[in-house]
Amino acid sequence: MKHVDYIVVGLGMAGIAFCETLQKHNKSFVVYDTGSNHSTLVSGGVFNPVVLKRFTAVWKGDAFLQKAIPFYHAVSERLQLHILEKTPIYRVLNNIEEQNDWLVSSDKKALSPFLSSEIIKNENPSIKAPYGFGKVLQCGRIIPSKMIESYRELLQKNDELITEEFEHEHLHLQGRGVSYKDVSAKKIVFAEGASVVKNPFFPTDNFVGNKGEYLIIKAPKLKCDAILKGPLFIIPFGNDTYKVGATYSRDDFSKNTTEEARKVLASKLEKMISCHYEIVDQVAGVRPTVKDRKPLLGNLEHENLLFLNGLGTRGILMAPLLAQWLFDYSENNKSLPYEVNLARFKN
Repeated sequence: MKHVDYIVVGLGMAGIAFCETLQKHNKSFVVYDTGSNHSTLVSGGVFNPVVLKRFTAVWKGDAFLQKAIPFYHAVSERLQLHILEKTPIYRVLNNIEEQNDWLVSSDKKALSPFLSSEIIKNENPSIKAPYGFGKVLQCGRIIPSKMIESYRELLQKNDELITEEFEHEHLHLQGRGVSYKDVSAKKIVFAEGASVVKNPFFPTDNFVGNKGEYLIIKAPKLKCDAILKGPLFIIPFGNDTYKVGATYSRDDFSKNTTEEARKVLASKLEKMISCHYEIVDQVAGVRPTVKDRKPLLGNLEHENLLFLNGLGTRGILMAPLLAQWLFDYSENNKSLPYEVNLARFKN
């Protein structure tokens, strides 16, 4: 039997962040993951500490950002792969009132590090933005598919990845640890994303699946290097290719793309750009979201069985710090913030 400190189930954004935290602290681990169930793989990869619909700060956004950027730099170096791009977000302003709201928000203490205090004039004839843009600072994107693929290769090389479906009925909880088939561990961490609904140890009452669909388009005349945010995100991928999205479909756990989403995305896209475009692909994934829109960390009845889930639409930004919080909770007996503690739903 193989003995490790941790079994980790799932290798999306949450799983990778926790594995990196374990590696940093010299803890041994093995990961179970088939490589087929991650919303991270199809996400736009954008990290941003501001709620751009209302011009407000994300909960603990600054703390998440300060952890995330060095984390992704470190992962880039470890994988010897360029995955982090500090690209500005240009929020399309719809009228004079939004211009004024932007300027007021950019002057607030919590937001001034992240919002430019000037309105940027639109000089791109292919973009519909007569009232200009507000520029978001300290944001950007990673390339999720590239990172996950390379991270899987690294774990396989180190004999730390088992590419099979985790069968919960074979997990045995013991006094001071857990065992699963031919592996024993001190603890197990479930970072399964939306697949956690199949986990018999997880209370699903407060978990909400949220399906998102994206279009991949070719638009040679768009000529935009920044991330655009209007009714949706337009994210540049190079070679005149852009990822456009996303939709939000609550309680839908299927990964199939739909004609309805295609039409909705195309309609919103045409409100943002005036140039010709071609749809070359459509992708879908299910985000792991929670009713109160906060992550789920910690344990319930079994101290050796932990969860790292519910990262929702901001997993790229939040995962590194959440993983550190869970590690400190597990290894150093530090309390989790109430807002993310799974125990908040006990009653």
